[in-house]
Amino acid sequence: MTVKLPPFEEVAVFHGHICPGLAFGYRASEYAKECLNADRSEDEEMVAIVENDACMIDAIQYITGCTMGKGNMIFRDHGKPVYTFILRNGEKAVRIAQKPAFGQENLFPDVVDIQARMAEGTATDADRARMQEIRTEMIEKILTAPLDEIYECKEVKPELPERARIFRSVPCAVCGEPVSEQKARVQDGKIVCIPCFDEYTRGW
Repeated sequence: MTVKLPPFEEVAVFHGHICPGLAFGYRASEYAKECLNADRSEDEEMVAIVENDACMIDAIQYITGCTMGKGNMIFRDHGKPVYTFILRNGEKAVRIAQKPAFGQENLFPDVVDIQARMAEGTATDADRARMQEIRTEMIEKILTAPLDEIYECKEVKPELPERARIFRSVPCAVCGEPVSEQKARVQDGKIVCIPCFDEYTRGW
């Protein structure tokens, strides 16, 4: 199918700025729609399992229609640029993982030292100018490279999560604010929210 995408600049308006992370998410979304032969998910027709919470995720939400609020985006805090897209009809699922060779450090080796100096507060004007050059070039590379140079796309077994559910809210006995029953805790026989709950861990 011919993949229909909104202009990258339109996605950047939603996100707030243009950056390499947003470009990576833009291309991952394109690859997912191409591999699954899928349109934008109006409801929960497609599910995205994302393994990081960086800029990429905004592009994925905007383009694929898999969103946190709608319940068809699931976040797993693995810190990896990896995304699994599943069609709820059970026909197909793909796992899209960024190739290490397309990382910024591999394409622009000098970025490591520049970032270190920026973190230490010793970066020069030349460093900052070079960093902006790298950023611009990186975005251009991401947006124009063949998809299979950026990502590895593998078909995987569809493992469908439960559809999003709406839970009753109850008032926290401490702060009085409403909390979803599914996230509530019981403390001293009272229903409390997570921030008001004194967790017992024994040190581990």
